[in-house]
Amino acid sequence: MNGILKISNAVFYAYHGVMTEEQNLGRKFEVDVEIEYDFSKAAETDKLEYAINYEKVYRYLEEILTENKFYLIERLAYVICKKVLDKFETVEKVSVKVRKLHPPVGGLIDFVEASLEMKR
Repeated sequence: MNGILKISNAVFYAYHGVMTEEQNLGRKFEVDVEIEYDFSKAAETDKLEYAINYEKVYRYLEEILTENKFYLIERLAYVICKKVLDKFETVEKVSVKVRKLHPPVGGLIDFVEASLEMKR
């Protein structure tokens, strides 16, 4: 019985970007994560030990975003996918969207977004 656990719009202040100013001043990033795994045991027992603990996933996202500096949001999406698969053994598929808010493109723009999906 596979199900999907979603974390939507997790917001972090981080220092990613190609420009020196971006890496020094930082900006807000938003992250969506969808984790597919077998819900069976968690649903039947109602025990956290059989579920993906979304608080741990959130803390792991926070660590990845705030303790690293990447030039590209594509790299950031890749690292999140890879590390979630590595850290949580029961995850079968992970989908990630990373949004960089108000990027410096010489005009008004809400965000740019990179999306990636990886399967075990």
